[in-house]
Amino acid sequence: MMKWKKVRLTDISKLKQWKNLPISELSTEGFPVYGANGIIGRYKEYNHQFPTLAITCRGATCGTINSTEPKSYITSNAMALDNISEDVDQKFLYYALNRRGFKDVITGAAQPQITREGLSKIVLDIPESKEYQLHIANLLSKAENLIAQRKESIRLLDEFLKSTFLEMFGEVSCNKKKFDKVELKYFGEIITGNTPSRKNPDNYSSNFIEWIKTDNITSDNTYVIKAVECLSERGLKNARTASSGSLLVACIAGSIESVGRAALTDRTVSFNQQINAIQPNKDVEPLYLYWLFKISKKYIQNHASKGMKKILTKGEFEKIKMIKPPLELQTKFARIVEKTEALKEQYKQSLQELENLYGCLSQKAFHGEMCINKKVRRKF
Repeated sequence: MMKWKKVRLTDISKLKQWKNLPISELSTEGFPVYGANGIIGRYKEYNHQFPTLAITCRGATCGTINSTEPKSYITSNAMALDNISEDVDQKFLYYALNRRGFKDVITGAAQPQITREGLSKIVLDIPESKEYQLHIANLLSKAENLIAQRKESIRLLDEFLKSTFLEMFGEVSCNKKKFDKVELKYFGEIITGNTPSRKNPDNYSSNFIEWIKTDNITSDNTYVIKAVECLSERGLKNARTASSGSLLVACIAGSIESVGRAALTDRTVSFNQQINAIQPNKDVEPLYLYWLFKISKKYIQNHASKGMKKILTKGEFEKIKMIKPPLELQTKFARIVEKTEALKEQYKQSLQELENLYGCLSQKAFHGEMCINKKVRRKF
């Protein structure tokens, strides 16, 4: 049976925050510099010759672990795990720490941080056999690479659709292909959502109809994701609805980056006042409309009012001019999207299976339930 030992992180590595670098000294040439968000630039010198584990210790990404490139500079925004014990494999330590997490050692509400004192409390279970550590690290690394490859395949499909759209229709802002460019109000009926009174709980007392918020409109999904909250039949009387095939667009947000985010709906839903919906006319293909917004997000954001809260009022929204190609061309593009999305869905299912496999392998590995096949190892 595999023997394990408990070790304190400070007993198997030296925790050190190195000197910080002014942003003005970073450039696009030189050695990679690791800060709170992975590589943040390059510098003329390095302070770590070999790959090192660096734990982000400040900011929103607190607790993220990076395995640095050879000859890298690690700033004080990350805690470097230097001088790792010879009987501990560095890759294994990476997976062991990732599995454990750092939630219990992160302090500070306004500015999350991890201190050396906090990390000194971390105790890990590690196999006594370094061979077993290597076996776990190699196995999880292979599974992780497969997951990364599948994610890249999904990303490339989106890039394919983006390039196909631009090839067929061009950029909205310059309209080099000379399509009709009309205000959004000529694409279909535009409806602004509404929020039924919270003072009357009966408005939200049943699952009569989904109530969509801007959180349900994500950048990675063509269709709005399922709402957590629903309206009752009574609540719906003071709400707005959009039928299947409508495009829901975030028009009020705290961040300009969120304005213009759009998703289609494949069912009838209600939605709040931060969203404008376009129920397309018969001469507008919904999938074309979705990609028109996806490609033209920056163009749409330029029409938002400037201030603390970024807003596209219904009046401003209706007047945004967009290209409107012939329906035949829109439909041709939509068929390409449908075939590509079907393949993308297969890839997503495959990705889910790989992630489940990774979880299962990790569970078995860190419970000592994985055996090393010595015959196979000798063969290779």
